[in-house]
Amino acid sequence: MFERVIEFIAPKNYVDLKQDYPKPIKLNIPEWYKKLNYTTDLKTVKGCMPFLDALTFGYVLSMPQDMSILHNVDNTNEEGEKIKDCFHKFPIDAPRAMFGVNLNDSTESSVAYHHPNQLGGKEGGCPILDKNKNLPVHKIFNPWIIKTPPGYSCLFTSPLNNNDDRFNIIPGIVDTDIFDREINFPIIINGDKYPVLDTILKKGTPYVQIIPFKRDNWKMKISSGSSDSFKFKHLLFDFRFLHNYKSDFWKKKRCT
Repeated sequence: MFERVIEFIAPKNYVDLKQDYPKPIKLNIPEWYKKLNYTTDLKTVKGCMPFLDALTFGYVLSMPQDMSILHNVDNTNEEGEKIKDCFHKFPIDAPRAMFGVNLNDSTESSVAYHHPNQLGGKEGGCPILDKNKNLPVHKIFNPWIIKTPPGYSCLFTSPLNNNDDRFNIIPGIVDTDIFDREINFPIIINGDKYPVLDTILKKGTPYVQIIPFKRDNWKMKISSGSSDSFKFKHLLFDFRFLHNYKSDFWKKKRCT
């Protein structure tokens, strides 16, 4: 079968370090999933191929360096007023100096936060702002340019069925066949579980799943089928105790 190529490009001095390369996300299967059993008595998600496909399809980026986060922390401004503040820092002064990028300029690539107003602000804004405690949105710098063949884009999301419980990236789709710069990732803190967060996202922490796909135009259609045909499909599906979908419908996906 013909295989498409997704390319990850970074400055040579960073590539030569051979640290935290992008990799197929199937190499990031969590231990809790590996330990699950799937039997007639206990049909766990271990036997659910859609769950497995979401867990293992695509590629994963990991944190290229530590990132210290203080979020929704009590602080005092210059006027002596108590405020809820957020702050993050990297172990080197310029977050991407190690990647050969100078952040001591006014380009957009040097912006380390997004203001809540960019998501509509506190009143009537994007619902994820509430989870983020209506504070500025932290931003992870990514050293890799991601390149796909003509006509192919990428969906970027937190690792599906295996995301870090402290944060999620804001999902997005980028036309990676055309866009030729690094894609940086705004993250939303899970304020429902961590109203105040003082943590370190350690170097090597998986944080984004990359799902390449071909761009197509689609048109929606509503159709109906006979009741007998639906009953027959259910009958065929229920002939087995285990692996009904896997045996008759599932197609293996490959990302290497």
